Amino acid sequence: MLRATAILLAAMASASWPAAAVDWTKVPGKNITLFYPAQMSWELILTQGEHSGADKFRGGKNCRECHEGEEEASGKLLVADKKLEHAPIAGKPGSIKATVKAAHDADNLHMRIEFNPGSQPDAGMDKDFATKVAVMFDDGKVAEATRGGCWGACHDDSARMASAGTAETTKYLTRSRVKMARTGGPDIKPADEIQKMHDGGQFLEYWQAKLNPGAAPVFVDGTVLEKRQENASAAVNGTATFENGVWAVEFVRKLNAGVGHKTFAPGQTYTLGFSLHAGHAAKRYHYVSLEKTLVIDQGSGDLIARAN
Repeated sequence: MLRATAILLAAMASASWPAAAVDWTKVPGKNITLFYPAQMSWELILTQGEHSGADKFRGGKNCRECHEGEEEASGKLLVADKKLEHAPIAGKPGSIKATVKAAHDADNLHMRIEFNPGSQPDAGMDKDFATKVAVMFDDGKVAEATRGGCWGACHDDSARMASAGTAETTKYLTRSRVKMARTGGPDIKPADEIQKMHDGGQFLEYWQAKLNPGAAPVFVDGTVLEKRQENASAAVNGTATFENGVWAVEFVRKLNAGVGHKTFAPGQTYTLGFSLHAGHAAKRYHYVSLEKTLVIDQGSGDLIARAN
């Protein structure tokens, strides 16, 4: 299918195009709290008997309308909730605070995420990378992501989730499934239907930086539709610094990266969801944000990327 000591590290991965440096001291930031979600899936959120706000959500309220400001408290509860977390990581903090900034030059969108992962137990899941930080984008073509950010792609039958069993199902969108139930949707629609959706932009785009102190960052990007699929050649690039326990990661990607990517342009509102794996964690053992918004140059959003 066509879809393709404190240690100071300033590492630029290989790039075929230049990007102007941004003076981040002049760019306002948005403070966000990423929290541990345990096994709260999209299906659980929609089930009134398990989520008291299900009726409100079904009635049109988005996640942040009810839960913004509760992230730290929610993470503290969920990381130790025996009903929603059947395989806890001992000593795992419930949340991490981050500051996000965005800007653009003539050709590229820049996004900077600064965070201190804190004292993290070693989960021993990802042997290669201690930390991974990611951002997922929707441009209004995936309604569930607009409503709930990352939860639009988090399902009960995904790997390590409540209904997964031994399956290694990745993130996916409900539109890619023949039928959805409380336990998720195992049956994928025919390939030609999936391709038509993808061609119509009905996918999420994600960027991820894989991090180890003292080593060059590894940047990847990809899409989520019937599965989470990494692009063979990443359009995103960037830098990462690590000093006094704090990571500062800058993603850089062309405003228009071509087919299979979202185009960033003035007049469009983009929904973002941030995620962060820390302490060699993997799969669902991450921290996530509520849905946030981005606009280019003007408009109302959590982040306004202005010309650098």
